Amino acid sequence: MKTRFAPSPTGFLHIGGVRTALFSWLHARHHGGQFLLRIEDTDRERSTQASIDVILEGMRWLGIDWDEGPYYQTQRFDRYAEVAQQLLDKGQAYRCYCSKEELDAMREAQVARGENPRYDGRCRERTGPEVGVSPVIRFKTPTTGTVVIDDLVRGTVTYENHMLDDLVIVRPDGTPTFHFCVVIDDADMGITHVIRGDDHLNNTARHVHMIEALGFARPVYAHLPMILGEDGSRLSKRHGAVNVLEYREAGYLPEAVLNYLVRLGWSHGDQEIFSRDEMIRLFDVTDVNASASKFSPEKLTWLNQQYIMAAKPETLVPMLVEQLGKLGLVVDNGPDPLRVVAAYRERAQTLRELAATVFYLYEDDIAVDEGSAKKQLRPVMIEAFRTLIDKLANVVDWQADALHEALEAAAAAHDLKFGKIGQPVRVALTGGPVSPPIDVTLELVGKERALQRLKHALQFMEQRAAES
Repeated sequence: MKTRFAPSPTGFLHIGGVRTALFSWLHARHHGGQFLLRIEDTDRERSTQASIDVILEGMRWLGIDWDEGPYYQTQRFDRYAEVAQQLLDKGQAYRCYCSKEELDAMREAQVARGENPRYDGRCRERTGPEVGVSPVIRFKTPTTGTVVIDDLVRGTVTYENHMLDDLVIVRPDGTPTFHFCVVIDDADMGITHVIRGDDHLNNTARHVHMIEALGFARPVYAHLPMILGEDGSRLSKRHGAVNVLEYREAGYLPEAVLNYLVRLGWSHGDQEIFSRDEMIRLFDVTDVNASASKFSPEKLTWLNQQYIMAAKPETLVPMLVEQLGKLGLVVDNGPDPLRVVAAYRERAQTLRELAATVFYLYEDDIAVDEGSAKKQLRPVMIEAFRTLIDKLANVVDWQADALHEALEAAAAAHDLKFGKIGQPVRVALTGGPVSPPIDVTLELVGKERALQRLKHALQFMEQRAAES
């Protein structure tokens, strides 16, 4: 078995493309086959090196590795020209000299008659060239009979040949078209299973005609249903159909993205979370649902949080460090990121969110939320804070256990429950009402910063007392 992923480098690698690559890769891996990457860059005006780089980087980030390639269609033009000439020599293709104006007039007349606009084959039997016109080459489509496609996802699909027109396979400038190149590439590269989006299903009948004309072996086809937004419309940027690398920038884990995408149209019982090895062991494209799937950013984010919580903390450190750097935070100006990950990862849905949550561990000056300060930093806590500052100043081993004892002692000295002192201290240390256990928070903030912030909070409370 040999599958392939063949993107056009005319834009970003988006969610739909990634799912196609993933399903092709999984099907090959499940059956012990090979997976090939081919860049279909025949559209030279729109294809860019930047898009190629994004495709390759996205695939590598996700861990979708390829056994062959990447191949580039622009490096195979001699081969396409050779095959086009074979079709011309056998009378299975012909040169068409129709101008754009002639084609437009033809289609307008067809629409006026209530017909589907398509090329009417007027150059099929033409024997001489048109002076001054660079022709296209069209494939001579059979005009009778049917094409039957046994699709692994869609089932049996039948097309009437008379409904199909003669496809352009070579443009006036001599460059081959996508449909022509695909047929030759899949045959030359030994592709046995073509797994792609169902927007290509209508093209498959045309491809089969060329395959049969050239004597190639027909691959097995599997056309994947489209992905819709949650509102049922075609997936777009507003739904999250962005460059897949934007998910990396936002702090998503590649394993979570793959896990979410594999569930868009495929399932295994009620299981939600799959390791990479489980995906390979369980996935088969014949189990893909033929109906469209809806993309839910919320579900993806929830799944990402599950992966963050289950990951080994050390594997998250490089990603957290990267996210901290994007916020302008210097890791050396705070606690060991490994300790931070262990303490905070259950409180964040993405690594970007985690970095934003722990900013106060890496900055000297923080702003305290006005509402939290008003609620928690009240004059009644002045004496307790004075006691706590004294006790913390004397802590030599700045660890959570010793800090917990200091907090308990300060609370007991003023007949307070632990929570009554813990929350005001949290607001003073972090600027807000949420953090890990207060002793752990104290430890990670560090002695110098903790004392400085507690003293600042004490001054705030003393000022409030004086004003009242």
